[in-house]
Order: sequence, then C-alpha cells, then structure tokens
Amino acid sequence: MIERTLFTPDHEAFRDAFRRFMDKEIAPHHADWEDQGYVDREVWRKAGQNGFLCMTMPEEYGGAGADKLYSVIQMEELARGGFTGIGYGLHSEIVAPYLLHYGTDEQKKKYLPLLASGEMVGAIAMSEPAAGSDLQGVKSTAIKQADGSYLLNGSKTFITNGWHADLVIVVAKTNPAAGAKGTSLLLVERGMKGFETGKRLKKLGLKAQDTSELFFDNVSVPAANLLGGPPQENRGFICLMEQLPWERLQISITAVAAAQAAIDWTVAYVKERKVFGQAVAAYQNTRYTLAEAQTEVQVARVFVDKCTELVLDNKLDTATASMAKYWTTDLQCKVMDECLQLHGGYGFMWEYPITRAYADARVQRIYGGTNEIMKEVITRAMGLGAK
Repeated sequence: MIERTLFTPDHEAFRDAFRRFMDKEIAPHHADWEDQGYVDREVWRKAGQNGFLCMTMPEEYGGAGADKLYSVIQMEELARGGFTGIGYGLHSEIVAPYLLHYGTDEQKKKYLPLLASGEMVGAIAMSEPAAGSDLQGVKSTAIKQADGSYLLNGSKTFITNGWHADLVIVVAKTNPAAGAKGTSLLLVERGMKGFETGKRLKKLGLKAQDTSELFFDNVSVPAANLLGGPPQENRGFICLMEQLPWERLQISITAVAAAQAAIDWTVAYVKERKVFGQAVAAYQNTRYTLAEAQTEVQVARVFVDKCTELVLDNKLDTATASMAKYWTTDLQCKVMDECLQLHGGYGFMWEYPITRAYADARVQRIYGGTNEIMKEVITRAMGLGAK
C-alpha cells in the first residue's frame, strides 16, 4: 500500500487520543443511540471538555488553532468506527468556519467559544421541502423590518444536528426578487419565539444522527444576528459557494475511511467463515472481489489525500472537490454492497457493522449536492455546461 505522508507524529498521537475517547464515550452507547434516534447531549459536552470540538478555530475563540488535518483524522476515525450519529464534523468544520470567515467580531466572540466547549450545538439549515441541491430555489424569507430586525418565515428539512441545535445558520431570502443574489445567512438561536424543532426524521441509515425538520414562523431575528452584519446582506449565496469545496471534501474523507473499514471487517469475516468445508477467503471470487475493492479504495485515498493537501493550501477548486465527492461516494456504496454480499445472510443482520455501514452509505451520494449535480459542476468547468 502507498504510505500516507499527510500526517506528522503529533497528528498520529492525536488519532490515538481520539480513538481512546471513542472507545470510552461513544462505542459503548452508539447502538442505544441508534434505537433512540439521537446521541446523548453529554457526548457533546465531553468532546468539548477534551478539546475535540472546533479544533481549527483560533485559541482566542476557544479552539486550538490546529490545522485541518486534526479534523480529517477525527472524521476518518468516526467513519472507521461506524459512529455516524456523531455530528462533530458539521459543527466544527462547517458551522464554526462560517462564523470565523464571515462573522462580525461580536458574533465570533459570542458563539465560537460556546461551540468549542460543547455548550452550544451548531447546525446549518439549507435544504427545504422543495429545495435540496438547488440552493437558488430556497423559499424561506427574512424580510427586513423598520427597526432593522428580520422577520423570518419558512421551513427546513433534513437538518443534521437539528434536534440538539442551539445555533442554526439559516439560509433565507432577504431580497426574494433578486433570486440567488438576494440570499443571506442568519444566526437563529434556540428559544427565539416562533422557532420550533420538528420531529426527528426516521431514515434508512444514520439512525443515531438527530436529523430533523425546523420551522420558522414570524421569527424576529435581531439585526445583530445577520451573519457578518450589513456588508454580508444578500451575499449568502456567495458565502455558500466559497465553502462548498471543503464541505464536499469532508464527505469524500468519510467515504474512503468507511469503505476501508468495510474491507477490513470483511477480510476478517471471510477468514473465519466456512462454506462447504473451507473458509470463504479460499474462494477465488472472494479474493478477487476484495482485491478489486482494495485497489479502488487505495486509488481514491491517494486522490483524496491530494485534495486535502490542496485544501491546506487554499487551492482546492469546486470542480475537483465535486469529482472527489461523486467518485468516492459512488465507490463507497459499491464497496459496501460487495462486502455485504461476502457476509452472506449475516450481511442482512443489523448487529453486523457491514449492515449498518451499507445503510449509512446511501445518503452520501445525495447530501452535499447530489452526485448528478457534481457531474453538472464538473462539466461546466470543462466548458460543457448548458447555455
């Protein structure tokens, strides 16, 4: 296998520390959290206490000032363990960076330390019942009032961390007539009158992830809660587009890690399981299937590691990130299917990790922009987009 060169000994020491945290605070409880449909709130507070949230945020805001590779390791380890209920990545590497990059000084000082400590859980509300990958189709409105506040109305769905969320970055139209150019981002806090969390959604996979609906009925959002203040009004769509490459690469990172975990589980299983008097691993079909899967995952990992290097240098473009997202998530689903098949009937039993990983993988081709949208982004970069 090609040796990975991304990580230093300090990074690997962090990997060991986070694995110990998972073994103690996550692994013993995750199955129960799948049954109840959400993780316990305490796992957020404990992560904050141990410095595992918002690690890349500056120290002045409660972070560690670490590079993104620490977050990459965290994503890989959670995926490797099949702990898909844990929403640390979105909280620390999507919500917090929006505040850091676009927020006012007051907004950063108010919210980032609370996110880093786990006292607040963050979410971002983009998708709506009639607007998923097409963010230009958002119907939620935030109309400016005479006192400078915004009257927010609309609904959101499929919101990760939505059930626990104390702070939600809401995508809404502050100038509906301007289309995408009239989009803004607002900071909505739990407890604001008219803001309600809907039911937790029952899903094919990610059963411990507290995905939910959010409703906004005449919510009065103070002017101070417009992300970035007046200069960022109607610039929300631009902000969203600027952050998408890193957000999509995060999906790729978890896809490769999960696919590798599936191969590792399956190699162990086929060595032990016997059919017609010999181990399943003894059959040529088994060996060749796993050889092909391992080759493709190795290719994907090299590509994703290169994309990660580009992120660290702020050079990852949207088209390349889209390539990584679509290719690795398609591969993840393919590998899960082949590995499940090699488990035979046990691959259909929920107690086996491959079964849960198979169910969890399917959404990867949908969220963050569907893979069909990814291909559209790539073709436009090639000069082949529709006129």
